[in-house]
Amino acid sequence: MSAEIVNLRQVRKQRKRTDKEKQAEDNRRKFGRTKAERDDARRRREHLENQVESHRLPGPGSSSETETD
Repeated sequence: MSAEIVNLRQVRKQRKRTDKEKQAEDNRRKFGRTKAERDDARRRREHLENQVESHRLPGPGSSSETETD
């Protein structure tokens, strides 16, 4: 009857890798978004910024006003 020889260093490293992968998977579920979701959010943000910018009134001292003396 012989016991299986176990290298404790390798077991610790494997356990650490497994724990790290589990943590990464949890983080992906919590915080991750797909590339399509990020692109869609970026397009929406740019569209809204363009809308706001196009409705902005010219301020004092802008070059669109003409001065007459």
